[in-house]
Amino acid sequence: MERKQGLQTQLATFDQQIAQLKDQQQKFVAMEQRLSTRVEAFRTQKEMVKAQYGAAQAQVRIQEAATGISEEMSDVNLAVERAQDKVLQMQARANAMDELTASGTLPEIGGGDTLDRQLAQLTSKSDVDNELAAMKAQMQLPGAGSSQPQLPPANGSASSASN
Repeated sequence: MERKQGLQTQLATFDQQIAQLKDQQQKFVAMEQRLSTRVEAFRTQKEMVKAQYGAAQAQVRIQEAATGISEEMSDVNLAVERAQDKVLQMQARANAMDELTASGTLPEIGGGDTLDRQLAQLTSKSDVDNELAAMKAQMQLPGAGSSQPQLPPANGSASSASN
């Protein structure tokens, strides 16, 4: 009897332990579900961050491409400005040489008469005017920006502009 009573006490203790273990098991199952939910939320957040990063990279590439285009256009504009400056400098030099030759300060090369000198002067002005017209036509081509500086008229004012 004592033995039976001892075994029943042990059995009751075991039943209590089994109940406690079942409670712990339910707690662990609930904890596992919460962790699974958190892991899934983390995965979703990670995918969203990856998508945002990809979009940001694409935006940077677009900005870089647009900036590259604008840099190329500014390079083209600078090249045109340099060409215009060179033309103006050459016109100024030619006008200065003509004035010095006409005033007799510089001797004429070739010793031609006044008629030859005037003919050569008209020819050089005609060449400069043709070159200027070609550059103006090039500036008027589609795609050339209206922010391009306009060339001054070819009436000899270039010599005063370069001084």
